[in-house]
Amino acid sequence: MRTLRHLGGFLLGLVATAALLAGGGWAVQQAMANTQAPAGQPLWIALGAMAAVGLVAGLVTAGRVSPLAAFLPSMALLAWTVVYALDMNRALSLVPAEPSMHQLVRDAGAGARTLLASGVYALLGVLLFIPVLMPSRWARRDDDYEDEDYEESRQGGYY
Repeated sequence: MRTLRHLGGFLLGLVATAALLAGGGWAVQQAMANTQAPAGQPLWIALGAMAAVGLVAGLVTAGRVSPLAAFLPSMALLAWTVVYALDMNRALSLVPAEPSMHQLVRDAGAGARTLLASGVYALLGVLLFIPVLMPSRWARRDDDYEDEDYEESRQGGYY
């Protein structure tokens, strides 16, 4: 049971990492591209995408899932931030910017570059790492004890 919980947390962590990197990057790029125009549909779509990315990050951080769901995106974001701090050109070379890439991927890459350079990825990485440090996140829940064979007394007391 514990293995399935952590496997599910691992898979959720992969989805959360993709949402934070690609979805967050795309949303920031779209929001910044539409700041000059009056608030129209593209800006509202970008803000909605940011809210969805925030919802994913919040559920992974506060939800009662395996801590691996928060650990994977936190390590990806913190590792990329450390590479950026040590070698800016190498970190920015990981951003997809080739003309042969699809426009959505290039937009997500440009937004990710902005989030990386501004330190937002470092902030999110630390935020997502905090639940990993809490021992209660690694322990089983009380309702997982249903497999145990406990004998219930009819009287409900000790005697």
